[in-house]
Amino acid sequence: MADPFVIAGREFRSRLIVGTGKYPSHQVMRAAHEASGADMATVAVRRVDITRKTESLLDYIDTAQIFLLPNTAACYTADDAIRTARLGREAGMSHWVKLEVIGDERTLYPDTAALVEATRVLAREGFVVLPYTNDDPVVCRRLEDAGAAAVMPLGAPIGSGLGIQNPNNIAIIREFSRVPVIVDAGVGTASDAAMAMELGVDAVLMNTAIAGATDPVAMARAMKLAVEAGRLAYLAGRIPKRRYATASSPLDGVIGR
Repeated sequence: MADPFVIAGREFRSRLIVGTGKYPSHQVMRAAHEASGADMATVAVRRVDITRKTESLLDYIDTAQIFLLPNTAACYTADDAIRTARLGREAGMSHWVKLEVIGDERTLYPDTAALVEATRVLAREGFVVLPYTNDDPVVCRRLEDAGAAAVMPLGAPIGSGLGIQNPNNIAIIREFSRVPVIVDAGVGTASDAAMAMELGVDAVLMNTAIAGATDPVAMARAMKLAVEAGRLAYLAGRIPKRRYATASSPLDGVIGR
């Protein structure tokens, strides 16, 4: 591809990453995934039957088309997140992990100190670690130094739908990051996804914005188009913002002027 999206040497077709929770049914989830064009989906290790002994949402994901990214959702300590990541790998899901270490039940903001610790341990064990973090450039740099293969700053609190609350922070993180930057959490609608991509991030991960929509399949399609449009606009290079108007048609050479 002319504009490849690569993490840890693996190339993905889509810059939209989707989740698997909160859908009204597994069938709707599958249809939304197809409409999104995504080829990576995140799955909570602790919320699925990884033994496959009973029906599971995993039965509704075409793993020939969609790469599974296990996550450590609902973990509140570094040790708990590390154990969960190991469990997912041992169950054959993947040695990749979306690392979550939650520090506060109400806001679901991450415990960044524990996140850095867990990233360092798992990276040393050969995991491809994608940590979910806050929109703090310093924390993102420390996660990179700890071995993160990408950093995933939040746009807003998980499931809030508030959109990108600190676009300047996201832009700074992207400017200085040596690894891919993926906005994770807070997207509510297509314009939020486009805005994130226009800031130059490499991808957007979302779940509630699609799964919780009145029509998840239609919203998945909208998000696909928004991510593509936002990326194209970023690459095209927007015009600078100006305080005053400038004529669309140049006045130089106009007769009588």
